Amino acid sequence: MNNINLPIRSNPSRRNQESRNYFTSYTPPSSTEAINGPIRDLAPVADRLIVGVDFGTTFSGVAAVYTSTPDDVEIIKTWPGGNGITSDKVPTEINYELPADAGPGAEPAIKWGFQFRPEESRLRCIKLFLDRSQKLPFYVSPLETAAQLKRYNKTVVDAVSDYLTQVYKHTMDTLTRRYGESFMASTKVDFVLTCPAVWSDAAKNTTLQAAERAGMGSKSAIQMISEPEAAAVYTLKAIQPNHLSVGDNFIVCDGGGGTVDLIAYKIISLKPLRVEESAVGTGGLCGSAFLNYRFEEHVRNRIGHSRFDEMKVKKGKTWQMGLRYFEEFVKRNFNEDEHQEINVPFPGLPDDEEVGLDSGFLVMTAAQVKDIFEPVVKEVTDLVQGQVDTLRAKGGIVSGIILVGGFGQSDYLYRRLKGHFTASAAPPPYSERPTHASVAAGGPDDNGSIEVMQPVYAWTAVVRGAVLRGLEGNMVISRKARYHYGTSYATVYDEEKHSVSERYWSPLWERWMVSDRMQWHIAKGEAISPLEPIAFHYTRNFRPGQSLVVTDDLIACEADDPPAAYTRDLIHVCTLTTDLNAVPRSLFTRLTTTRGVEFDNLDFTLEMIVDSAGLGFELKVDGVRYGRVEAEFH
Repeated sequence: MNNINLPIRSNPSRRNQESRNYFTSYTPPSSTEAINGPIRDLAPVADRLIVGVDFGTTFSGVAAVYTSTPDDVEIIKTWPGGNGITSDKVPTEINYELPADAGPGAEPAIKWGFQFRPEESRLRCIKLFLDRSQKLPFYVSPLETAAQLKRYNKTVVDAVSDYLTQVYKHTMDTLTRRYGESFMASTKVDFVLTCPAVWSDAAKNTTLQAAERAGMGSKSAIQMISEPEAAAVYTLKAIQPNHLSVGDNFIVCDGGGGTVDLIAYKIISLKPLRVEESAVGTGGLCGSAFLNYRFEEHVRNRIGHSRFDEMKVKKGKTWQMGLRYFEEFVKRNFNEDEHQEINVPFPGLPDDEEVGLDSGFLVMTAAQVKDIFEPVVKEVTDLVQGQVDTLRAKGGIVSGIILVGGFGQSDYLYRRLKGHFTASAAPPPYSERPTHASVAAGGPDDNGSIEVMQPVYAWTAVVRGAVLRGLEGNMVISRKARYHYGTSYATVYDEEKHSVSERYWSPLWERWMVSDRMQWHIAKGEAISPLEPIAFHYTRNFRPGQSLVVTDDLIACEADDPPAAYTRDLIHVCTLTTDLNAVPRSLFTRLTTTRGVEFDNLDFTLEMIVDSAGLGFELKVDGVRYGRVEAEFH
């Protein structure tokens, strides 16, 4: 009894070696199979449709491919309310309408995407409300959003599910038109959903719940991939193989409307192409929508607040034309070296030489446009610099920065990053990117030069990568943990380590004990693989007739140095409910205290799989699997 330690914890250096040996000889085609256990002797998989859904903060996109023609990736470009105009994406906007004569309990009609007139109210950026740990942009009001949802008796998850339902229905209608009803009736459709790199485990789980409710399949069947990872899958496969070297690091910068996400990947092998996360993903609220609001403030200040408000109310189309020009031309194409002035159309506004209104155009100088861009672009540059610094501090070779997403198409952002990360020294002849040899000789990467790339289809790189993930499986063999992950446990009281006030008497172990000690199974920044389950070892006592359903909390810590004991500022990731009734009674050990009290003891293991889709758990005793563990995320 002197060596009691409850629950028993494995040493990280030899953690779960049996499981690792077991899994290394098997490569599952998906994270779902890694979580649920290997499936042997599979029959040939029938051809199926893979649908990627990029559920974005401001815009969402859908791509599809038939597995027998993997090179023929199709982007859905027509949308309800689009008036025949094609677009690679649809606005992530939704609202509800109840007719005046609607009775109690009536379901409101849904408007979404392009179906709104400019002046109509709608819910924006609803995706960000799924993760309570994320900050909201200044232009999104939590109170106003809550009021709109309450008006129609909806929750955030309801709104997200309703939006994804519309996306799902339109996608299936489009695919049915493309392939025919009989084909669709006999063909399996698999969905791959994207999420931000910095999404919490709870937010990933909630997103999957919403997608399941939308009809995209069960939570266990829907694959999930982070947005920068999806972009990396597409972009790195599109880059010519002779432009990649094992050991190179690439930083993917996914610039969206509301958020910018970054992850760095290191090339592990070229054939097949395999990468690992080389730095923990980061992100910020500095997407291109902030340029719109800075542009709006600029116009308001230029023409005067009263005239601007009057234009938005009485001449809404005038304002929309100017904003659309800024969106579609200025944001993407502005180059201060080529554009000395920009003429933004505001038809119907009278000439005013003092403010720069001439013949229905607002004249903006390059300096004025640059003033709109610069604060937002600087935030993006700082995020990228942070990733570069992290990699170089570990001796990594940073070979490229890949810009994707809507904001990633911006010529100004490209040139600013290129200017920031390109050294004044000329690169070696015939070299478009730093090489290992040049770095070793004090070449471009050593003095700051990193190539900045804008791939073709930057706006749809994420959804194209999601489809590739569904086709080819996981290209990323390991990821960096965003937090420390651990569990609390009880152990024997040690007067040299513990306070007397913390101890309690255990009548079964007949020892003084202390609880709420923390065992950290995964360290922040540690490389983790979906093929290497992480084992939490427990020992539990049960009196006769006591329930065999037990609960445990998975705890996370964002600080660099996690505490040895539980504190209130730790993060409750989820509550794990384990039903031990499936375990044969012969595996329980009958013990008796010195007072003659009998109880049963069981040593068991919870194995956790960490994937870009989130966390999965299963129960094992003596290496034998006895079922799934239910996780309730907080």
